[in-house]
Amino acid sequence: MPHHAARPLLRRRRTLAALACGIAVATGAGVLLSHAAATGTTAGAVPEVVPPTAHVRFDYQLGGAYPPPAGVGAVSRDRGARPADGLYNVCYVNAFQTQPDALDWWETNEPDLLLRDGDGEPVEDDAWGEALLDTSTATKRSRLAKIVGGWIDGCATSGFQAVEPDNLDSYERSDGLLTPEHNAAFAKLLVDRAHAAGLAIGQKNTTDLLERRKEIGFDFAVVEECGRYDECGDFADAYDDRVFVVEYADRDFARACASVGTRASVVRRDLDVVPAGRPGYVHRAC
Repeated sequence: MPHHAARPLLRRRRTLAALACGIAVATGAGVLLSHAAATGTTAGAVPEVVPPTAHVRFDYQLGGAYPPPAGVGAVSRDRGARPADGLYNVCYVNAFQTQPDALDWWETNEPDLLLRDGDGEPVEDDAWGEALLDTSTATKRSRLAKIVGGWIDGCATSGFQAVEPDNLDSYERSDGLLTPEHNAAFAKLLVDRAHAAGLAIGQKNTTDLLERRKEIGFDFAVVEECGRYDECGDFADAYDDRVFVVEYADRDFARACASVGTRASVVRRDLDVVPAGRPGYVHRAC
């Protein structure tokens, strides 16, 4: 599988919404229904995990929620946003790195869960100003899973049907301090937490871990720029077309549509994934 440590900045889009301290489980204004009430489950029952349908029209709304375009059946929104009524909702969680505005919280409350270099400084994803979380030991992964797991539970309480934990590939930016095995082991903990909450969970990018998808337990995939890197077919084959593809350039969008447009869900968004009505907004589907 290819290794993409030097990919351009547009490979991994970030939510533009500020999260209070980056830690509190935000439910979104007015979204206080329990997941049990939303799904019809009862106390003590194991909630049903429902993966997305292949080839449903998709919208990527990490830059801010807005009414989905006509025909859209699935959306991805930040965990602090309200799910879209009547659609399949995927909850974005930055699971392997800190939000830029959350570093102070981590330094104050969980400083040893930040990955640090030989000088004791946090290792950062310079492109986004985010510190990497330390998944290198089982103890640290367990502690991180309690924090990120709380966010995942919040996604379920808010009414989302699925979660996409971002930065699965943080080991590529760790200066060799993390390995794919470290992140795969942490991802497995997140999969277990999501499934216990009744949420499907998607692999976010990186073909490096495709061969381990069943071991980890991912249910679908959210992939940025697979058209650009000729990876769309790999993900579609691996996940039986339950793949949400996001492209940020016309040429890459055309390649993705030609590759998997009749099988998977492909959307062309603007680079900053701005809400509809804002300057630069782009939304197209195959």
